[in-house]
Amino acid sequence: MSQIMNSWAALGGRQRMVVLGATLAMVLAVWGLARIASAPNYSLLYAGLENGAAGDVVTALEQRNVPFEVRGGAIFVPESQRDELRLTLASEGLPANSGQGYELLDGLSGFGTTSQMFDAAYWRAKEGELARTIVANAQIASARVHIANSSANPFQRNVTPTASISVTTTGGSLSATQARALKYLVASAVPGLEPESVAVIDGKGGLIGAEDDNTGGPSADDKAALLRDRVQRLMEARVGQGNAVVEVSVDTVTESEMIRQRSFDPEGRVVISTDTEESTDTSQNQDGGDVTVASNLPDGNAGGGETSSSQSAETRERINYEVSETTREITKVPGAIKRLTVAVLVNGTYTDDGNGGQTFVPLPDGELEALRDLVSSAVGYDQERGDEITLRSLPFERPEGLGTGPIEPGLFTGVIDTMRLIQIAVLAVVALILGLFVVRPVLASADAAGAAGALPPPDGAYDAGPALDGEIEPMGGFGDLPMMGDGPDFSGMGMGDFDGSSSDDDPVDRLRNLIEERKTETVEILRSWLEEDKEKTS
Repeated sequence: MSQIMNSWAALGGRQRMVVLGATLAMVLAVWGLARIASAPNYSLLYAGLENGAAGDVVTALEQRNVPFEVRGGAIFVPESQRDELRLTLASEGLPANSGQGYELLDGLSGFGTTSQMFDAAYWRAKEGELARTIVANAQIASARVHIANSSANPFQRNVTPTASISVTTTGGSLSATQARALKYLVASAVPGLEPESVAVIDGKGGLIGAEDDNTGGPSADDKAALLRDRVQRLMEARVGQGNAVVEVSVDTVTESEMIRQRSFDPEGRVVISTDTEESTDTSQNQDGGDVTVASNLPDGNAGGGETSSSQSAETRERINYEVSETTREITKVPGAIKRLTVAVLVNGTYTDDGNGGQTFVPLPDGELEALRDLVSSAVGYDQERGDEITLRSLPFERPEGLGTGPIEPGLFTGVIDTMRLIQIAVLAVVALILGLFVVRPVLASADAAGAAGALPPPDGAYDAGPALDGEIEPMGGFGDLPMMGDGPDFSGMGMGDFDGSSSDDDPVDRLRNLIEERKTETVEILRSWLEEDKEKTS
């Protein structure tokens, strides 16, 4: 303690200020290290909430006395309590969706409410209800629905409504199948709205499903993913999870086609009408015989006449038949499967080869054939269409299958994160720099000044004493030597501090070494002594 007080007394005013500032900085750095080490590690609870929903969450956290931090609209809580808080707040309906539904209509009264106001409130309520339904999906974090309907203007005709949906997902972007489902959901809730007039916009994937509006069905990628999931479930049920890889390629029809066919069946006749016409013709002829005088008299008898008659009949029948006719009109839209190829890679088993290694054993042919039949049934295999299925049993890169195992918790897993480690390292470096390059040099210079002293002061600064006679007392010590009044005190220092020798060396040698090292000071001291002696003798 006395050495510290002596060092402090040897410092100047500016040096004392530097030491005080460096010491304070070191104390603050150590305090910061301790605070960071003891402070809990905060992680994100919710982000992107509206003001009302964020306020409800903060209120719930304050009621539970849970420490939290708000950073730019995001709420952070201790990492050890994050999952529990999410489940607890979700059970209470937090964060609540700020979109209002049909309760908007409850605030309307019959007085002062115009038809335009009611229509606006009705469509706002409709949008809020649809948004609530969409957010009920666990994959969707938030949703907004906008409906453009001009039914309020009676002077506009043939104007169909349109709508748009903006969603934010919790994970990846929406698929085309999910986008079509949202389109039909909104189109079914709005009269006169067609699914093609609804646009679905994802915050991560952009406009979803626009390229599939004219296909009338799922895209080739959706079909391939659906078939791949089916086969993957079948394979993993037999060979285990991670021991099967399935890839499906679907070649679909991309152009539309319309076919009209008209055919006649000559064997298939049907009587549609029958027309029958019958005619009869009868005629009679009598011959007059010879002409005489008697035949000219009134009562005369014509003699010798013959009579002849004829009769004819005719029947006509007309039958009309209708030949069987078939007319077919076939329309082929894009999206039909043209060709299907399936590739399945399954892992086998491993046996010990007796030398500490493992030997791969593929699945037997009978089991591979059974798996191939399962794959054919799952994907709808059609040989005439040109489908192809390839099933192989080959060794995987990892004997235990694809993928990696769970990460084992280490010493610092979940205890400290990278940013916390960087902060501690920076503060530790600052404290080390302040200790090594500020406080230590100042204290070391103070100790050196107190031990070694400074240059001798001008003439007359030392007290006069007896002059040296040229003889060095071998064992008498140096008690008769004059002491410097204002100079440094060398009494506590050994000569080994200057020349590296031990303090146990001979005093004469130490004095000789001191004179050799400080020749200038020695000459100045002797000169001052000689001048003082001359003044006294004169």
